[in-house]
Amino acid sequence: MTVALQYINITVNDVDESIAFYADALGLEVRNDVPAGPYRWVTLGSDAQPGVDIVISVPHAGRSQADGDALQELLTKGVLPMLIFRADDLDATFERVRASGAEVLQEPIDQPWGPRDCAFRDPSGNTVRITQAPAA
Repeated sequence: MTVALQYINITVNDVDESIAFYADALGLEVRNDVPAGPYRWVTLGSDAQPGVDIVISVPHAGRSQADGDALQELLTKGVLPMLIFRADDLDATFERVRASGAEVLQEPIDQPWGPRDCAFRDPSGNTVRITQAPAA
């Protein structure tokens, strides 16, 4: 029996703003952008992981008003789980994301536990870390 990750959701305030960040700045590909009632089903992914898609949606998409409100509050506070991406050239990725105007939380540094990483906030305030494995 095989179990594999297929979708992971990122809650955002503005889908178009988030597409600009995740597709244009990070370099992910928009795989689907389909109307779903008053919302949209938008998925992004990378050729490096063809079977895994990121779904970006606003807090109230597919949720009750109360649940959407609660999720919006967590998003506003910046306390939703962080996202961690892997890059083969961290410094070039960092420069591309920084050039997009994203808020830099941490410039690239070598961590004592091995990887080199950096951190940003996406346009909705989610923490996005980017890591590169240490040279072998």
